[in-house]
Amino acid sequence: MVIEKVKSGKTVSESLVLAKALEIGCCNWPEEYPEAPKVEVRCVHTGNELFLRFDVEEKCTAALVDRDNGDVWTDSCVEFFVTFGTAGYYNIEANCIGRLLMSHRLSKTDGVEMATPEVLAAIKRNPSLGRETFSERLGDNRWSLDLAIPVSSFFKDDLKDFSGVECRANFYKCGDNLSLPHFLSWKRIETTYPDFHRPEFFGSLKFED
Repeated sequence: MVIEKVKSGKTVSESLVLAKALEIGCCNWPEEYPEAPKVEVRCVHTGNELFLRFDVEEKCTAALVDRDNGDVWTDSCVEFFVTFGTAGYYNIEANCIGRLLMSHRLSKTDGVEMATPEVLAAIKRNPSLGRETFSERLGDNRWSLDLAIPVSSFFKDDLKDFSGVECRANFYKCGDNLSLPHFLSWKRIETTYPDFHRPEFFGSLKFED
């Protein structure tokens, strides 16, 4: 999968609209967690920044976590995990009102280094549902979230420009504490229980030069 570079004369918004949508549609544990919202992500970059746009259609939506580096995965949450070939990987997780968790880790429980407030503040978020917390809403819920992630956010790697960089990654949608909990991924995860911290199942991405 190639992440296209924003062309001269195009805005980021225009480029995201034209970018190929990736379906976050693997329902990896259907017997225990059959719920499968419709989720897509589009990606482009400018060299200095990576732009992600998540579009979600789901039956229940909640946003109770009101701070960065909180338990955002318990809300309606979208996620991007990525490794640039060095030891460990980054997990970037955001609830539907743009509260963000980010860390670098060697595994789910080992070598965990949380992103600093300065790193988190540099990641711009544009949630369609606004930024105020709310209790679970049931119905035909649709929302989107835009993230603009500077290359400097990946604080354990010496990245200066995304152009030409190859990496491995996965995209996720979850909602651990929703009435209809679910655990979806872009690339299939072959484990017996929900676990997104499995870089062996990441897919290949390349940033256009």
